[in-house]
Amino acid sequence: MPKFIFAYHGGQAPESPEEGARTMDRWNTWLADMGDAVVDGGNPAGPSKTVSAKGVVNNGGSNPISGFSLVEAPDINAAVELAKGCPIMDHGSVEVAQAMDM
Repeated sequence: MPKFIFAYHGGQAPESPEEGARTMDRWNTWLADMGDAVVDGGNPAGPSKTVSAKGVVNNGGSNPISGFSLVEAPDINAAVELAKGCPIMDHGSVEVAQAMDM
């Protein structure tokens, strides 16, 4: 079955430990609800650098990645449906792209 990258953009740091715990509970519930579709729940991303032929930029570009997951789905439309439940939607977005087998 095809694999899809969920690249998270945006989000915001929790304002309290309690809010952080609630946020983690939402993420864990969402990932658990996807069941076997989740290949790798992923991780948040730290500060990034963008590397190109012109050099290195320290800000990650105009819309830096804030985390990722890897899921399986029959096609990109099914993957998009899975992504719609992501908690990042409160303050960000999910970019969905097929991880192409080489």
